Amino acid sequence: MNKTELIAAVAKQAELKKVDAEKAVNALIDVVKEQLSNGEKVQLIGFGTFEAKERSARTARNPRTGEEISVPSSKAPSFKASKVFKEELNK
Repeated sequence: MNKTELIAAVAKQAELKKVDAEKAVNALIDVVKEQLSNGEKVQLIGFGTFEAKERSARTARNPRTGEEISVPSSKAPSFKASKVFKEELNK
């Protein structure tokens, strides 16, 4: 499912116009990005938790040349599904 299909499904499920569903989906994505950028978690009970995890700096190797390169620390988005969500998937 891509974003367009998600918007159509949300519009149908919530009985909204596609334009309104698109605004809602885009707003949700923007709020999650903003909160993660600010170091906050977004916890949706019964669904899961979005958070930014810190990746430490490390040394890696270029596979072509074997040369060592320095990889700086960074943040990566992470999602952990709730227990309820996992149970629903495994029914």
